Amino acid sequence: MNEFRHIVRKWVKPEDLNQHGALFGGRLLQWVDEEAAIVAVTQLGSIDVVTRHFSALDFVARADRGDLLELEYRVLKFGNTSLTISCRVENAVTGQEVLTLEEIVFVAVDAEGRPQAHGYSDTTLGTERIRGLGHSNAVEGRNRG
Repeated sequence: MNEFRHIVRKWVKPEDLNQHGALFGGRLLQWVDEEAAIVAVTQLGSIDVVTRHFSALDFVARADRGDLLELEYRVLKFGNTSLTISCRVENAVTGQEVLTLEEIVFVAVDAEGRPQAHGYSDTTLGTERIRGLGHSNAVEGRNRG
């Protein structure tokens, strides 16, 4: 497997803060899950994916208003119906770790929500697996081409 990395950056804004003036943990997890789903969609060639598992959460540092956070994703492994990735969140200016999720597992599903084989075993750096494919035709389109 190649050294795939997906990086996104987020500003911590006033609307992201909790009652203590720090980044609300739920907001950070929303960012992590949403961007992880985008990674899964581009890797599995279908928008029909669901979050199956998050490893233990350990917030090791706080983020404050105005901080610039960097969320870095790596693909760990492909399963028959799943994709396992990791995510490290750090302060982009100081390099201080904020949160690391060792495993986030996504599963490709069919129209009824049942696990479905995706047919991939290596990463792609682009969006060619989903480009031009309709919502329910992603897997069929991949198998034709």
